[in-house]
Amino acid sequence: MRDDSDREGPERAGGGLAGTAGTGMPKNWLISVVLLLLREWSSYGYDLMERLGAFGIAAMNPGTFYRVLRQMEREGMVSSAWDTSGQGPARRVYSITEAGEAYLRLWVGSLEQYRAMLDAFFRLYAGKPNATTETTD
Repeated sequence: MRDDSDREGPERAGGGLAGTAGTGMPKNWLISVVLLLLREWSSYGYDLMERLGAFGIAAMNPGTFYRVLRQMEREGMVSSAWDTSGQGPARRVYSITEAGEAYLRLWVGSLEQYRAMLDAFFRLYAGKPNATTETTD
């Protein structure tokens, strides 16, 4: 078993929530989805948690989710500010930063490569090899 306790950076911020064995999700999926959601519009933590289900991330402990958000903020991927404009208690609004945008771009590139590998796998599995691997007689 691999010990990731001494690793730092965005790869650890997911805390093993997404990308655990058997889920079919890439490691750090949670981070990338949060950044994608924040790219659309700034949002509250609770709103973000509700919208995660559309990406296959099941309900999670709010405390765990907010720890991930704080870790992302410490790493410069998101920023937050208190919103005191509404009724009730102040709420933190999260926004993506330039560093978060850069992280998301890297992720998209990696996912595109991963998708190409999966496409090749499924073509071969279905008995339809890629044209570049076919031989002619």
